[in-house]
Amino acid sequence: MNWLNKIFLGDKYLIAFIMLLAIFSLLPGFSASSSIEYAAQTGTVWGQFGKQVAFLVIGLVILFSMQRIDYRYFGGFAILGLPFIVLLLILTLLQGTSIDGANASRWLKLPGIPLSIQTSTLASVVLMVYVARYLTKIRNKKIEFKQTILPLFIPIFVIVGLIFPANGSTAIILFAMVMMLLFLGGFPIPYLVGIGTIILVGAGLFIFAALNYGDQFPNSRVHTWKNRIERFQKPASNSLESWQETNAKAAIVEGGITGKGPGKSAIKHTLPQASSDFIYAVIIEEYGLIGGVSLLFLFLLILFRIIIIGTKIHTYFGSLLAFAIGIPIVFQALINMGVAVGLFPTTGQPLPMISFGGTSLWITCLSFGILLSISRQILPKEEIQKEEKIKSEADLQDIA
Repeated sequence: MNWLNKIFLGDKYLIAFIMLLAIFSLLPGFSASSSIEYAAQTGTVWGQFGKQVAFLVIGLVILFSMQRIDYRYFGGFAILGLPFIVLLLILTLLQGTSIDGANASRWLKLPGIPLSIQTSTLASVVLMVYVARYLTKIRNKKIEFKQTILPLFIPIFVIVGLIFPANGSTAIILFAMVMMLLFLGGFPIPYLVGIGTIILVGAGLFIFAALNYGDQFPNSRVHTWKNRIERFQKPASNSLESWQETNAKAAIVEGGITGKGPGKSAIKHTLPQASSDFIYAVIIEEYGLIGGVSLLFLFLLILFRIIIIGTKIHTYFGSLLAFAIGIPIVFQALINMGVAVGLFPTTGQPLPMISFGGTSLWITCLSFGILLSISRQILPKEEIQKEEKIKSEADLQDIA
């Protein structure tokens, strides 16, 4: 068992929950892969499943690598990565609206290899880590709004602004998570209200301009957002996405309490996004209400461990970092589930660790790895008290 302790570091409960997600993801992942062959007709079942296994293996390598790095280094990495992320987001917007005929306004095609990355996913993590580091830096200082504009809010506005035209749901979620982090970091509430108002006005002006002068915004997806909201309010059956939403609800009804059994979903064959956006509906059809609630409960257990790690770590940066990268994972999962059961309009947010895709899975594993890195350095109360005593004695000597 010693070799396991050398591989699985940090919070053992969180590791157990992550591995449960990883193992379980292969079951609905293989089952839903048939939609690629029969509905979308863009590949084969085994080809799709093989890619998912490869993505998962790489993701776990990332996770186990990140857990070995001292979490305090990630603040510096975020500073160095911020300009690089802005460049990637700009390139993503400038590359055009399609790759091989498919909408790619959210994806950046890497030259020389058959792989594209969703830059907004990586940008979200970098920005959250950067904000956590900045809040730690100004923790004991009096916060004045004008002094935070350049180092804090300009990066927030630039990154959220670059994501928003092509990926509105991700930009909204990211901004909501940033505001949550600022609130947890003790940022003055009047400043938060002012920033929120500025963002809402700016987003409203952009949406108005895009709806009325669409030719000037070639990469905007505002009309898609508008159609999704209208369709959510008044369901119709004359579009592909309406078809998907209707079939997702039918899959949930067919699943009942116990489900049809692994691999026995019928509606997955008519869902082009069965392996990604609507995989939770396939899970409920095959594993029933019991399976769906169990998966929801598993994510809530992960949230509980995130809170435990964030409150037990003895450093301010460690606490903010745990919340900054952990809570968005659970929040995204809840949104994906809510879309599948008809609580929210379609957003395109994947189910973390479960939906097919490389970028989302790798970034989720990266975040989990950082959480495990934080949990590794949680000290017992006795050691924390000892450190505080040594620090207090050093301060008294300085005064003397």
